[in-house]
Formats: sequence, C-alpha cells, structure tokens
Amino acid sequence: MPATVADLAAFDEIIDVRSPGEFAEDHIPGAINLPVLDDAERERVGTLYKQVSSFEAKKIGAALVSRNIAQHLDAWFADKPKSYRPLVYCWRGGSRSGSLTHILQKIGFAAMQLDGGYKAYRRHVVAELVRLPSLFSYRVVSGPTGSGKSRLLQALAEQGAQVLDLEELAAHRGSLLGALPDQPQPSQKSFESAVWFALSRFDPARPVFVESESKKIGALRVPDALIAAMRASRCLRLEVPLAARIQLLTEDYVHFLHDPETIKRQLGYLTALRGSETIVAWQALVDRQAWPELVAALLEQHYDPTYLRSLSRNYAASANDQTFHAEDVSASGLQQLAREILAAA
Repeated sequence: MPATVADLAAFDEIIDVRSPGEFAEDHIPGAINLPVLDDAERERVGTLYKQVSSFEAKKIGAALVSRNIAQHLDAWFADKPKSYRPLVYCWRGGSRSGSLTHILQKIGFAAMQLDGGYKAYRRHVVAELVRLPSLFSYRVVSGPTGSGKSRLLQALAEQGAQVLDLEELAAHRGSLLGALPDQPQPSQKSFESAVWFALSRFDPARPVFVESESKKIGALRVPDALIAAMRASRCLRLEVPLAARIQLLTEDYVHFLHDPETIKRQLGYLTALRGSETIVAWQALVDRQAWPELVAALLEQHYDPTYLRSLSRNYAASANDQTFHAEDVSASGLQQLAREILAAA
C-alpha cells in the first residue's frame, strides 16, 4: 500500500526532495529539504524538456539527480541505522522522490514514497481547513490595541492551554505597523500549512484560545471556515488602562526607535483616512522621538476607533462573553490573568 498524508506520523523523518525554492514556498511541517535538483538544475531540465525532448531532459536530469543523491548519501544518510524509516515526496510523487526512495530501499531502509506528492498533501490541507475549524470551541481574546493579547496567548500556552496564535504563524502583528523587523511573512500556502498543522494537533474536547483577528493578517488571509468559527464564538474581553497599553506598545515596537523614517512612511499611508494635518502632526512626534505621546495619539485617534468598529461588526458582544480587568500586563501579571481565565473557562 502506498503511503498517504494520513500516514505522516508513522515515519521517522519526512524528506522533501523538491528544489529549495519549492520548499521555501510551502512544505509539510517538520519536513527536511534534501533536493535532488536545485533551482537552477530544475530550470535547466525543464527547459530541455520543453525545447528539445523529454529524452534529453531525462538523460541530463538523471545525471544531476544521481550526483545530488550521492552527496546526500555521504552527508545525511551515512549514520542512519537500518531501522530508519523515512517518507519521501516531490511535487507529484513522481521521478524525483521515486529516485531517492528506490536507492534508499535498495540500501535496506524502509523508505516509502508519498502517494501523489506535495500536490496530494496540498489538496488534503485545503480540504481540512474547511472541515477542522468547526470541530473546536474557541475562546476569542479581544481587547483594544496594546492590551497584551498576544502576550496573554503565550501565557495561556505556558499554562497548558490550547492556543492558536495566528499572528505568530503569520509573522505579523496584524496592523499597519505590524510587520516584524527582518522577518518576512510566509507564503499563503505555508501559512495555511501551519494553521492546519496546529489545528490537527488540538483536542476537540478542550477549548482553543485565539485572538480576535480580522480576515487578513498583513498580506495573509485567514481561512474562511476558521474566521467564521471564531466570529461565532464567545469572547474574553480585556480592559487595560491606557498607560499600561502605551508602555506595552512602546516595548513591542521598540525597533521603530532606530528606524524613524519607516514609521513616518507607514503613517503616510493613512493620509486619505485621517487627513494630512493629522499625519503631519504624528510625523512631527516621530521627529521629536516623543514615543509615548505618539502612541497615545495613534491609539486615541486611529487604533481604538478602528478596532471598536471592527469588533462590533465581527465579534459582537453576547451574554456568553467574559470581561477581565488587567491592570498589570507584565509577564507575571499576564501569567496570573491566564490562571484566572483558565479557572473560569
């Protein structure tokens, strides 16, 4: 019987033999990349296939694949025991993964090829992201910008709760200024793989804590079935004093202290929404490095009104909601809040 996506956990290791570029766009979570053709080699073979013939492409490709597999045998597989059982996949479950699987089997390893390759895995993820979200009961952590929602999710996870941190998976804080320094967002497919992997490991009998996200986090879209399930769930509403929120945001966005031109440029994108006079005033605060004043102005004039409108539209208040007052959003304060939330869950 060929191996399928349902068998992933049965193997010691999952090996993606596609090129580094293909692997970077998306791959099975936890897989390692041992390419049998690198990006340039794959392009070369593909060009030969289209412009000359499949025979010439296969002849050149076989030589390249053989050399690359030999390097992997010397480096990666040299110390593997006879009991080693890897699962190998490529784009369609064809010749690239078949070549490595065949050689590993001839050596004596219990290697198997993933039936249908990455394409079969991707179809599985797309289908599961329609099915899985409705299986869980969510507790949606809501509160205005700077309430410590992301930090609270981390504290809840440390207390043993099931947490789906979508902003962490998306590598973005979910606002105009939410891009993380020196960390680009993953591809949409990679983000969906991460969401699927997280959901697939949760216990439906226990609640899942998640932040009150919008449909998009930076450039990435939250799967439709998940956002619908979240919006139909009960909320945990945080109330945090303005001074504490300003302090927290100043800590979280400290990287802007060293890059004032970036924050001024980002603020400029709000001109059509907030008017040039307001934007110029905010940019002047940046020039003066008046960070607490800038954060307070952004919260009161932009983030709070925007968030409250979004919250009332997407996470409307219900009788099942719970409200928690948090004066202390330090690490210890949020740990205590996490314990209170879990005790009341």
